[in-house]
Amino acid sequence: MFKQRRGRSKQGDGAAVLVAEAPAYAVTLDSVTKTYRTGATEVRALDGVSLGLRRGSFTAVMGPSGSGKSTFLHCAAGLDQPTSGTVWLGDTELTRLDEKQLTVQRRTRIGFVFQAYNLIPSLSVRDNITLPLRFSGVPVDEAWLAQIVQEVGLGDRLTHRPSELSGGQQQRVAIARALITRPEAVFADEPTGALDSRTGKQVLQLMRSLVDSLGQTILMVTHDPVAASWADRVVFLADGRLAGELADPTAETVAAHLTHLGEW
Repeated sequence: MFKQRRGRSKQGDGAAVLVAEAPAYAVTLDSVTKTYRTGATEVRALDGVSLGLRRGSFTAVMGPSGSGKSTFLHCAAGLDQPTSGTVWLGDTELTRLDEKQLTVQRRTRIGFVFQAYNLIPSLSVRDNITLPLRFSGVPVDEAWLAQIVQEVGLGDRLTHRPSELSGGQQQRVAIARALITRPEAVFADEPTGALDSRTGKQVLQLMRSLVDSLGQTILMVTHDPVAASWADRVVFLADGRLAGELADPTAETVAAHLTHLGEW
């Protein structure tokens, strides 16, 4: 459904030159189906889902419990392999990779933010942020670290431990950790679920600014229409299938759409 553009020809001094061009989509799902079998029972969590995430976009995924939101995120992020269909990260087809190769992709090209901050209590904020680089044996780019820390507002907290931070600050550490490898996409699963409304708004403002200022691609699974309204578009799932989408959403239009998913 979504074609990956790998390059284009350009005339220069009378000769055709191949110019590298990044795919228009950071993440692409094409006819993705995921089924689970328990004994004689088969559950189709995703049913032929095709969707592209344009680079530098903020997409929210919503739907009732059991609609396939988590399965969608897991397949899109290479955490789980679909039963059929293809998933692309840029110009790399994740569905062709084995688990070892997928681990490398997740570690170097994908960022994750979850409801639980998943910080290591014994490490400082700096060490928590740079942990993915340590796992990969990659030296810290101090200039990039400084920029990220400034973006997330943690410049005076680098030597603190997670227990010395508020919930919102801990989530900011998790977001900075997700960004440290310069990922092609960040996947956020209910990132404000454990936060109060004021702190959640601050985290959403931060995510919005990362898209606008850094061109980061973010996909967020959420149940909250207010959280979804910070995205460029909202994609709805019902019974494992796409059930519409909204561009330039508001909390009111998202809530109204959700009320009609049962009719769909």
